Amino acid sequence: MKMKNLEHELESKNDRLLSLDIFRGITIAGMILVNNPGSWGNIYPPLAHAQWHGCTPTDLIFPFFLFIVGVAITLSLQKRKERGDDQKKLLIQIFRRSATLFILGLILAGFPYFDFSTIRIPGVLQRIAVVYLISSIIFLKTSVRTQAILGVVLLLVYWILMTLIPVPGVGYANLEPTTNLAAYFDNLLLGGHLWKATKVWDPEGILSTMPAISSAISGILLGHWLQTKVDPATKAVWIFVFGNLLVLIGMFWEPLFPINKSLWTSSYVVYTSGLALIFFAMCYWLVDIKKIDWWTKPFVVYGLNAITVFFLSGIFARSLTLIKWADEVGNEITLRSYLYETFFTPYFSPINASLAWAISFILFWLGLMWILYYKKIFIKV
Repeated sequence: MKMKNLEHELESKNDRLLSLDIFRGITIAGMILVNNPGSWGNIYPPLAHAQWHGCTPTDLIFPFFLFIVGVAITLSLQKRKERGDDQKKLLIQIFRRSATLFILGLILAGFPYFDFSTIRIPGVLQRIAVVYLISSIIFLKTSVRTQAILGVVLLLVYWILMTLIPVPGVGYANLEPTTNLAAYFDNLLLGGHLWKATKVWDPEGILSTMPAISSAISGILLGHWLQTKVDPATKAVWIFVFGNLLVLIGMFWEPLFPINKSLWTSSYVVYTSGLALIFFAMCYWLVDIKKIDWWTKPFVVYGLNAITVFFLSGIFARSLTLIKWADEVGNEITLRSYLYETFFTPYFSPINASLAWAISFILFWLGLMWILYYKKIFIKV
């Protein structure tokens, strides 16, 4: 199957921003880092998700990626929209890419046994697919003003639904893990096909996809700003200002609607979008304005094959546990446990061995992606 990297395809060569590729590369490397510790029982707190309410650095990674998808939508579709390109063809391309991403997500969820009676339907790639589809249609069919209004309305509506609508069978609105409205819809519509760690709700579930669209819309709006005639330094300053403003709004909103990644709360969207703006402003200032790019190559390598490395690294990590044999006393050993216990646990403390494994995993995939980069191979969906 010929695959296209979503973000690489989305932006034309003339519109590519090195800072956006770097931001994407840092984000996808962060995804791989937090998804592949040596031991889930030995993780530094910043590399774990908040248990419920709250936000750790790990909780920033996924909304950052959706934010980047939003920026890429504007950079790829704006000129085609202005030229009056056939929107039917554009929509077909968008639907095809979304469907491919969704299918890749299902493959990742089902590998290697593909038990369709219990396969997880939501997931990271599935959410990216749905958010990309809806956000692209919003971009094509609406003005900048309407896009901004829709982004805010989605957040307000979700806030009202989650905090004021009584949950059927519970009788009152709440934000508890298994009894909130989002969990109710997940269990009602996708029961048996949810995250195996919870079984009755999903962090990439149905209702919480609504505010996730706003995460992408915040990126779409940044894309519009980047295409204005304003000089780059002024752009960077205002991106930084608005980023800080959104962070403050998210923090003020938090007591009323707690910041929560699993529920993708509205305050979480505003807060993480603000941090994404700040982080992008830093990359934009350093790389595209100041041209300080000596440190960027590894992240560009990751950024240009982001979906590819995320998908393949997930398949590979699971495959390491499928190669098994018995030791001299009959205990089962997997290839993963053998490598970890042979080359990492004897030389580090438990928590540092876990981190060293994750870093080695990143470096291993960086080497593979560097080969593709060197050969100018960008695997496309």
